[in-house]
Formats: sequence, structure tokens, C-alpha cells
Amino acid sequence: MSTISILITSYKFNRTRTLTTLEEIEKLADPAAALAFRLGPGRAHIAWQLMHVAVTEEIFATERLRPERPSKWTDLWPRFRGGSKADDDVPAPAFIRQVLEESRASLLETLETFSDDQLRDIPPALAERGWSLRDVLHIISWHESHHQGQAHAMLNSFRASQL
Repeated sequence: MSTISILITSYKFNRTRTLTTLEEIEKLADPAAALAFRLGPGRAHIAWQLMHVAVTEEIFATERLRPERPSKWTDLWPRFRGGSKADDDVPAPAFIRQVLEESRASLLETLETFSDDQLRDIPPALAERGWSLRDVLHIISWHESHHQGQAHAMLNSFRASQL
């Protein structure tokens, strides 16, 4: 099994955890309130965390790894890419799920164009950062886990605030 295949398998596992968090939110009496929950003023809400995962994967799938590929969801990029500030327009669970699914499909399509022989290659869009394809593959895995963990912790805080 190739390194790329092994990491894609871990992405699938990570996504089950992200979708489980979203499913837990959907079962609540007020999913919109949960998705809008923030730990403090000006901080990112739960929906931002989940959308950030999706948008980042689309950015890697196109702009960073295959800039010749058409990009979807570019209208969402300014709102949810790294460095953005969460606004008060909180997407619905179904929309979050759709963007997670479609951006993941886009990422997998892009990754299918690479082989393990290219793991040391540095994509031109990431030359300034010095990130090889191998680095990118690890970052993508860590990134979802990181933000899913933040969303999950905030969901626990939201639930505690409702007692």
C-alpha cells in the first residue's frame, strides 16, 4: 500500500469523527445555536471550524496542489480560509455537510494525480513555505483532527452552558 493510500485511509477515519460531531449537533433541540456557539467574543464558532476544514481541503485540492483545476466554493474562501474572522452568518448543517463532502471529493481527485515518487516534490504554490507533498499530506490529516477537536470541545462547552 502506498504512503498516499495510507494517508487517504486516515483522512476517511478523521472525516467520520467530523461528521459524527455534525450529527450530534443535528440531534440537538437548536442546532443553529450550537453551530453559532463561540468560546468568546470575536472567536470562531463551531460552524466556522467545520467549514474551515472543508474550504482548506478545496484550497489544497486546487490553488495549492493543482492550480489548473477549477475551484469550487471560492465564494466561501474569504470567510473560512486561514486568517479569516468568523462572521455571524452561520451555515446550516446540510450545507456544511455538502461542502465537506464536495471538497473532500475534490481533494481525493487531486491526490489521485500524485504518486509516492513525488512525495519529496515541493508544489510551486508551497515553495515559499518549503512544504513537500509529504508535508502537505500530513498537514491535511492533522488539520482536520485539530479543528474537529476544537469543534468537539466547543460542543461540550455549549452543552454545559445549556444546563
